[in-house]
Amino acid sequence: MAASAAMRCRDGRGALALVPAVDDDMSPRPGLRSGAGRLCDRLVLMSGTGPAGHMLRVVTALRPETATVSTWAPFASKVYRALWVAQLVSNLGTWMQTVGAQWLLVDEPNAAILVSLVQTATTLPVMLLVIPAGVLADLLDRRRLLIGAQSAMAITAAVLALSTATGHTSAPVLLILLFVLGCGSALTMPAWQSIQPELVSREQIPAASALNGLSVNSARAVGPAIAGVLVTLAGPTFVFAFNAVSFVGIVVVLIWWRRPVHVETLPLERPFAALQAGMRFVRSGPAIRRVLLRAILFIIPASALWALLPVVARDRLGLSSSGYGLMLGALGVGAVLGGLGFATLRRRLTATRMVTVSAVLFGVATFVSTSVDQVPLVLVALVVAGIGWPLAMSTLNSTMLLMLPALVRARGMSVYTLVFMGGQAIGSLLWGAIANSLGVVDALLISAALLGFCALSVLWWPIRQDATGFDLTPVAYWPEPYLVAEPDPTDGPVLVLRNYTVPEEVVENFLSAMSRVGRSRQRTGAMEWRLYRDVGEADRYVEAFVVRSWAEHMRQHQLRLTTQDQRAEQEVARYTIGEERSTHLVAVAEPL
Repeated sequence: MAASAAMRCRDGRGALALVPAVDDDMSPRPGLRSGAGRLCDRLVLMSGTGPAGHMLRVVTALRPETATVSTWAPFASKVYRALWVAQLVSNLGTWMQTVGAQWLLVDEPNAAILVSLVQTATTLPVMLLVIPAGVLADLLDRRRLLIGAQSAMAITAAVLALSTATGHTSAPVLLILLFVLGCGSALTMPAWQSIQPELVSREQIPAASALNGLSVNSARAVGPAIAGVLVTLAGPTFVFAFNAVSFVGIVVVLIWWRRPVHVETLPLERPFAALQAGMRFVRSGPAIRRVLLRAILFIIPASALWALLPVVARDRLGLSSSGYGLMLGALGVGAVLGGLGFATLRRRLTATRMVTVSAVLFGVATFVSTSVDQVPLVLVALVVAGIGWPLAMSTLNSTMLLMLPALVRARGMSVYTLVFMGGQAIGSLLWGAIANSLGVVDALLISAALLGFCALSVLWWPIRQDATGFDLTPVAYWPEPYLVAEPDPTDGPVLVLRNYTVPEEVVENFLSAMSRVGRSRQRTGAMEWRLYRDVGEADRYVEAFVVRSWAEHMRQHQLRLTTQDQRAEQEVARYTIGEERSTHLVAVAEPL
């Protein structure tokens, strides 16, 4: 039997109408409306061979409405609430450590270079290690990985505090220990982001992302000020010791958390193969690539204001270091306000409109900061910029999380983190070079114009769909292959052939639907995929895809398929007749 998927909607007269339930990227059509403007609310799976005599199999699946989720809703989870508090304390410790490290180097020869290397020592490991860290977070138990990484960071921070107290922290020792702490941060980031959907419901992911951003921005706003006072009163040793203790809270909460244990029945993926699978998933997901593109279009021009703000404070406004701190505080206040208002705006605006608003706010603020020389006006503009920053970051982060199934979530988030961190680093270098050549004012005006382009570009490159409509529930719906000999898990490559009979009048629709199935195959493990037409038999098409090994193909069968992939195949089944036949071919080793 052929199968089809449709959305059942009431039109303006109250009648039921059937319309396709999926868009071009095989996600439920968000915001689909009938003539009366009412949201479609049911998914109907139809089975039959023709317009007459249909057998209807109705599966009622309520379409998720725009949930009224409070900013504070994730705090209902005890584990999330405890981890958020522990993370806030740890973020304070990190910012305080940065101030202490920079203060420790200000009296050294070549202090300007050494102080700038503090930031390099903490961020370079993230650039180098975040992708491998994502692979580890998907292969290993994320909770245990986080406990190990945070414990190692606590020990390293304690060594830094002890060596400073005894007078043994030279510039090389400080930078090496900061580099080790940066390695710990790189190991932590993908795993930390990936456990969020395990702590809160899917509808609360955007609010949880906003609260996580609120933690970071609050620490950024007050951490340096607190550190400045403590360094003046007690020296850098105290802030280093506080940072060491701040990791302990996270470790304690992670040990207390009883994460469900998943029993793996297949051999553990090899790291390099897992890396390739993760990159293939990102590459084969148009919606995921669009989020990464939106991140690049925003982060690179927005990084100009962060990078050039010290120069604006000193050269344009004539402010001292305390005045620069006030400007950073204005950004921090705005970021906190943006985090608090995120959930309210997210209920009213789509993800695409959120990133548009963010780009407009940050672009206008950048322009005002460049065009006026009255400090109060600049501070107001920086508050506005601060509001725009978390709106973009939380939207992109939560959208990315909602698009990734659990099996590749850490690998996908590691790519996002690399784009985010790399965009900031490359953007800072780029805007520094432009400012050195054209001047700070012109550099900031260019960045404001590019942010305007970022806002306009949603007309051509919107976020492809509302990720809240994705159903990434794992489902093993492929029948087990018939075997006369059981292959070894390492045997391969494996060639899978699937035969389809397609009436000539629906070939165009079939080919369009199969393009989506092809992306599904590649996301779930296929190294190569192709659709062939049999020129010796009418209406016969053959799908062929290659998987690295038999174990990899079994992962497709048992672990990697989701409801989203099932919908893609149901759409193909609408245009075929008869039973689909599959053949599995395992490569034969060449004789020695």
